[in-house]
Amino acid sequence: MLRKTILTATTVAALATSAFAMGAEKDIVDTAAEAGSFETLLAAATAAGLVDTLKGDGPFTVFAPTDEAFAALPEGTVESLLMEENRDQLVAILTYHVVPGKVMSGDLQDDMVAATVNGADVMIDLDNGVMVNDATVVTADIEASNGVIHVIDSVILPAS
Repeated sequence: MLRKTILTATTVAALATSAFAMGAEKDIVDTAAEAGSFETLLAAATAAGLVDTLKGDGPFTVFAPTDEAFAALPEGTVESLLMEENRDQLVAILTYHVVPGKVMSGDLQDDMVAATVNGADVMIDLDNGVMVNDATVVTADIEASNGVIHVIDSVILPAS
């Protein structure tokens, strides 16, 4: 009986470790694509020419707005940003959602300032949950092979 219990526990532990490792085998882009709620973000990254970068070695921390977050922008904003003539503005917005390095939720401190790939800073507030500027982190620590994704409920915009 004890032998069967130990064998079962060992098997369960091995399967759990294997499943966890498989979750981090995909890069940030593939992880976001598999989630199914980041189609607008991925379309924007494609239009901005950032997909190859986000599939690169990293590590990157991405504050990823959901499709609903993009839908909450004023009507026509996303369509306008996806136009070739607005590519620089789109790149500025998307790179404002990326911090170099892998920053897990346990690494965050209240009123922490983080420099984004865009060059501007975001403010982390822990007083009422986790906030990045005015966006709330709704799901944290989605690990990818080249970094981590934190899902946010709104699009954050750099100062103009």
